[in-house]
Amino acid sequence: MERIYRMILGKTFSFIFIGISVGLIGLAAYQFIQGVLAGEELIKIIIQSINTTVISLAMFELGIGVSEEYSVSNQQTNIFTVFRRTITRFVGLVCIALVLEALILVIKYSQLELAGNLYYPVGILFGASTLLIALGAFLKLTKISP
Repeated sequence: MERIYRMILGKTFSFIFIGISVGLIGLAAYQFIQGVLAGEELIKIIIQSINTTVISLAMFELGIGVSEEYSVSNQQTNIFTVFRRTITRFVGLVCIALVLEALILVIKYSQLELAGNLYYPVGILFGASTLLIALGAFLKLTKISP
């Protein structure tokens, strides 16, 4: 009975994350169209849309990972491999989103001539690099020996 509840909740959360992902794709399209119609700078619109799309991709990966993790039968022994692969994809996408956010901030601050605020994107880049180093340590420490 526990296995059935586990699968139902896993599928429910998976559908929620995938639904949020689809919503974010719609939001990215809306942001792009609204920005073009408002006459905003094209580079800014594209970067903002890409940032929203990358977050959408991260949510999709999270939904797929939850689905794979909770729909795996008890007899399957490679759940650890699935977990490592899911964590790697998700953290990689989060790092990409963080770097894109830092890029957006650098562009914004350079256009507004606010060079004193550049420590915000530097902090974001430092956080993304720390997250990437932590992912490397995780992968090294959880290496499966043949």
